[in-house]
Amino acid sequence: MSDRSDALQLPPDLEELSRIRHEFEGLMLRYKFGIDEMMTKLNILKEEFSYRDDYSPIEHVSSRLKSPESILAKAVRKGLEPTVEQIAEHIHDVAGIRVTCSFISDAYRIFDMLTAQADVTVLRVRDYIAEPKKNGYQSLHVLIEVPVFLSQRVHKVKVEVQIRTIAMDFWASLEHKIYYKYDGDVPDSLLAELRDAAATASRLDVTMERLHDDVKALDAETERYIDPISVGSLELPDTLLRTFWPADVAPVPALDELPRPDISEA
Repeated sequence: MSDRSDALQLPPDLEELSRIRHEFEGLMLRYKFGIDEMMTKLNILKEEFSYRDDYSPIEHVSSRLKSPESILAKAVRKGLEPTVEQIAEHIHDVAGIRVTCSFISDAYRIFDMLTAQADVTVLRVRDYIAEPKKNGYQSLHVLIEVPVFLSQRVHKVKVEVQIRTIAMDFWASLEHKIYYKYDGDVPDSLLAELRDAAATASRLDVTMERLHDDVKALDAETERYIDPISVGSLELPDTLLRTFWPADVAPVPALDELPRPDISEA
């Protein structure tokens, strides 16, 4: 009777195929972990702003992991060997994150906060906001590398982060749908309209940011105060009032029973 281990041994071709599959799945898992690391960083920043300030520069964060079919197709287009080493070295958009914000200044603010973190290494920056593509596309692209700590070793994983305003994101989404519908062969008339729409979106971004700055400046100049005469109309929760009311004084009076401050002495 043959040994059980011999019976389970794969033919050489299948064994090699199994090895390649295992390596590729491991690579995809590392990219997934790289996305997880960056999503955690961005969500922490977003939650911090929600807690600390009235305004957060991060409106929305989404991620995507390129499919194995798309990765292999890109490797063929780039003339690469379909190996884990070649893919990891030459294909930079396997792991992607998109951050949308309200204003152009927010995009650079998010970039500065993210890239200032000690374990984030910036590999490449492409600023299509300062220099839009010919078709009108605008976005801030940054290729970064983050450490992924596994049980046996640390892997450096590349993640591409795209930061853009809501207007830029809307335009890019529409452009993608048009190119998909026409299978890349978009009529010249539509391309011209897309460029016009990109210019309109850019003007909208500039206008809205100026209005936002004007409102902030107005808020800074206007002192917020409470008129003592109107204090009786404030809606203070009963539980909050009881917190500050001396324990040895009872009962807690109604708000309209509280004495009004005498401002004549001021």
